[in-house]
Amino acid sequence: MIRRPLSVRWTIALGVLSALLLLGAYAAMATWQKQRNPTDTTIPNLTQFVDGAKRVFQSRTVTTAVELPDGSFDDVSRTSWFHSWFWIDASATWLRLAVGLGLGAGGGILLGLLMGCFTPIAALLGPPLDFLAKVPPTAMLAIFFVAVGVGFNMYVAMIAFGVLPTLTQGVYTAARKGVPQELIDKASTLGASSAEVVFHVIAKQALPAIIEGARLCIGPAMVYLIAAEMALGDAGFGYRIRMQMRLQDMAVVYLYLVLLGFAGVALDYAFRTLLARLCPWYVKLH
Repeated sequence: MIRRPLSVRWTIALGVLSALLLLGAYAAMATWQKQRNPTDTTIPNLTQFVDGAKRVFQSRTVTTAVELPDGSFDDVSRTSWFHSWFWIDASATWLRLAVGLGLGAGGGILLGLLMGCFTPIAALLGPPLDFLAKVPPTAMLAIFFVAVGVGFNMYVAMIAFGVLPTLTQGVYTAARKGVPQELIDKASTLGASSAEVVFHVIAKQALPAIIEGARLCIGPAMVYLIAAEMALGDAGFGYRIRMQMRLQDMAVVYLYLVLLGFAGVALDYAFRTLLARLCPWYVKLH
């Protein structure tokens, strides 16, 4: 039957089955490729994945200059996990993503609410936002490079620019069309000020759409960031994928893709949990 609900047991079983089928298909491809070419690295097998994981997570030796009591300098070597590929790339990528996504989502939510509440602001900002939402941020990489230079600011600006116009439009639609005018009129009749109507009526009614919009921005934001890191980065997941692709070290490339996928799923789950905590009535209806 159409839309017939499944039990939790069947839902979990089918999810596990899909994962096993995917892993089985990949294992068959890797085995077939190894039979054709034992030295092939484009479709790594389990042994190659283990070797790749060791390179990604292993501690590395770093040499630093230390000043001695007599004023001379000597090189001191130490081994630290914080200089592994994973830590260097993860700290760079996630900091850029967090700041860029935070600024873009914060600006989009604020502008969307203002546009949904005040018609003059919607008339003023609507046309440019409609235009900017259609411009791919990756196509403007050269402009970001000239405007803010190569570095942390470029990644943040690219993510924020990619997220803000689309999220603003979504929040505007939720605040403008998703809140019945009767609620606003009743709140005003009961003596609520404009600020109280905005924050206690419109913002609360639009909150599920705001959280859902921010959640849906995770994927595009990661795409913009990885594309920029692959083009100009000196650290980060995109940079490491580019460097290992040149060496055809696909075990590391695939491992980084898996890590990106798990990170995206974790962020998505965090937003879903936030939605369930703040808007339980919305989750029950949907």
